Amino acid sequence: MRGDGGDGDGDVYWRRRMSVLIAVLVVVAVVAWACSSGADGPERTSNAETSPSASPSTDPLLAGLRTLALGTATPTPKPSVTKATPSAKPSQRAGQPCAEGDLVLSLQGEQEVYGAGARPTFLVTVVNTGPVMCKADVGPRAMEIRITSGDDRIWSTVDCVSGPGTDMKELQRGVPYVRSMEWDRRRSSETCGTQSSEALPGTYVAVVRMGGLRSPKGVFHLR
Repeated sequence: MRGDGGDGDGDVYWRRRMSVLIAVLVVVAVVAWACSSGADGPERTSNAETSPSASPSTDPLLAGLRTLALGTATPTPKPSVTKATPSAKPSQRAGQPCAEGDLVLSLQGEQEVYGAGARPTFLVTVVNTGPVMCKADVGPRAMEIRITSGDDRIWSTVDCVSGPGTDMKELQRGVPYVRSMEWDRRRSSETCGTQSSEALPGTYVAVVRMGGLRSPKGVFHLR
């Protein structure tokens, strides 16, 4: 009977010792967890590097530091530089003669082929692209419309002009000046001495000239 009681007392003794040991281990684990969670930024970074179970990518603080270290942070925007809009020069006053560089000439034919007896008709356009209104001479002497066929000069508005042949116009910026011109299909000459002959069927080219300016060529055919 004593031997059985001794064994029972021994079991109770060892159970108590195991309970105390487990309690101590639990306290140690809790203290270790509290210390690790209360560590500051640099210590956490060091633990993450040495511990194989830690993942730096899951820590927002470490991810931000890594971003800055790699130079991927948003760069500081540079101040924008606004270029000044060109303004009219003091010498460019409204009403002065137009500069050739500010004028654009164009010529457009009514059609490409004219049958027998049909007179070719053209629209001549002058546009002022300068900063202010300017004046230009669009008379038959200053703004010449010339028709040629190969090297043959067929007709020109400067031939046989009576009077001064000037026509000053105010050209507003961007507002085209348009003139319609009809050719009677007859040749002209600078002398104007004899009756001009009628142009033969064939291919012809019309061009507008104004000082040093030239319009694109307009090609048409007479039948």
